[in-house]
Amino acid sequence: MEFPIQICRLFQTEKRKWLLVVGLVSITHIFCQFLLLPYGNSLRSLLPSTDESSKPRSDDRQYFSHPASSNLSHSTSYLINNVVNKSDVHYLVGEQTRNLDEDSLITKLVVVDEDISELENIEDYISVKEISNEAQPNLETHEKSGEIMLELNSTTSAPYPPVNFNESSSKTKVSTGKRKMKSEMPPKTVMPIDEMNQLLVRHRRSSRAMKPRWSSPLDKEILAAKSQIENAPPAGKNNRELYAPLFRNVSMFKRSYELMERTLKVYVYREGEKPIFHQPILKGLYASEGWFMKLMERNNRFVVKDPRKAHLFYMPFSSRMLEHTLYVRNSHDRTNLRQYLKLYSETIASKYRFWNRTGGADHFLVACHDWAPYETRHHMEHCLKALCNADVTAGFKIGRDVSLPETYVRSARNPLRDLGGYPPSKRDILAFYAGNMHGYLRTILLEKWKDRDPEMKILGPMPPGVASKMNYIQHMKTSKYCICPKGYEVNSPRVVEAIFYECVPVIISDNFVPPFFEVLDWNAFSVIVAEKDIEKLKEILVSIPEKRYLELQLGVRKVQQHFLWHPKPLKYDLFHMTLHSIWYNRVFQMKPR
Repeated sequence: MEFPIQICRLFQTEKRKWLLVVGLVSITHIFCQFLLLPYGNSLRSLLPSTDESSKPRSDDRQYFSHPASSNLSHSTSYLINNVVNKSDVHYLVGEQTRNLDEDSLITKLVVVDEDISELENIEDYISVKEISNEAQPNLETHEKSGEIMLELNSTTSAPYPPVNFNESSSKTKVSTGKRKMKSEMPPKTVMPIDEMNQLLVRHRRSSRAMKPRWSSPLDKEILAAKSQIENAPPAGKNNRELYAPLFRNVSMFKRSYELMERTLKVYVYREGEKPIFHQPILKGLYASEGWFMKLMERNNRFVVKDPRKAHLFYMPFSSRMLEHTLYVRNSHDRTNLRQYLKLYSETIASKYRFWNRTGGADHFLVACHDWAPYETRHHMEHCLKALCNADVTAGFKIGRDVSLPETYVRSARNPLRDLGGYPPSKRDILAFYAGNMHGYLRTILLEKWKDRDPEMKILGPMPPGVASKMNYIQHMKTSKYCICPKGYEVNSPRVVEAIFYECVPVIISDNFVPPFFEVLDWNAFSVIVAEKDIEKLKEILVSIPEKRYLELQLGVRKVQQHFLWHPKPLKYDLFHMTLHSIWYNRVFQMKPR
């Protein structure tokens, strides 16, 4: 009995009682951790793993760059190798280790000897399949294999906090049952093109943009421009630069474009680290956002260094590189991508006063990845968004947002390679389509029309190789109509491809807002077919009179100049058309204080 009595005497004082309580809590906490209770798995992660699945595998590699990795040398390529599932995360930068959240990945950073001095075309260093509406469905797993090389030009840490892979993203459960994704089913609601036109008119009459919190002399310039555009003098039918039938109102467009050239000033934010910011992709499916970024940042006519002189503010990030850099493979969770942009917008809002003046209504972004509408939701909701994924039922705002053309650029050095096509008299194929079976609609297209009619060249995926690509191009150059069905999302690069090769595009994509919808009349150079009428496709095309077809084909040739990228921008080209639509929508969304 003497020993228990002595123990009790040890804890009679107040301090000793607290020591006993702390000790018991600590032991209970460690025990719960070891048993994988809700406190986590931090203790077990310190022990050597005997599970074969946790060993690094030579065939399971992913190149990945994270903004939290600081002190990376300038112009150095890094390889993150040996991805391991379900373990603690370590980002090894040289000899430094930065711990991130547990239960995600183990990544080992290895320095690659090759130095990349300039990375204008990131796709030349990415040997993986493109991930877009032409490669991956919405919310599907992004499997990447092979090697990816990225340049990280950063000597300091990011100006805003890094995004952690928290439990909500790393512990997302993947259902084993087969469940149809949104991209695999027809839309529940459909808005015809006529209703889109009516919606545009209504939004022009009454803007939903918020009033500025305080007035600015630049607001008066925009309001004066609006008045001049609405009272634009007739452009004239003999205008050699513009083909009047292409436009809703060619006089208003011409006047607006002139005022843009004379008035508009843009401030480009310097904040943001590569590769997500300031690193354009000039080749592939995401070339539109890359070419605009490159030409905008190098522009001397519109860009100003003093933000107080700017009418608009550009946030130069790449939605493709955001996905490639931050998306956790197999997580099925994009929350960290959205959070990264949220932190960025909060950073510029705290550093500059311009965002707070309008709530971001005079800020704009240009993004071509399918996920961009989700990534920019809420925190960038009031911004002007130029998006390739222009789905009117998925948050795209007609009259404010801009439908960005999705251009597939095959050569960054020569984006106009293979431009043009045969004259109408030498186009013997009625309709042509070839491509992968992404989404539900293309499967229906092939079921109804593949090998059913010799005049309808409806094919599946083309075999790989240069010869196959040239055969694809040749078919578009010799077809009257080029079928442009939606993929996983409403947008498709085939619309611009058809114009590029002077083939009349036949758009089959419900709820898709065509590019530059606010200024162009797509009935002048395209055919829009409802998804429900896909069985009547040939009947619809054959019913178009020859005279009408020639008018459409002429419209395609005339509108072509507005869908071309040039290393040095030309008047009315794709760079200027994109910037103009952003300017045009801001002018009509502007509210006086």
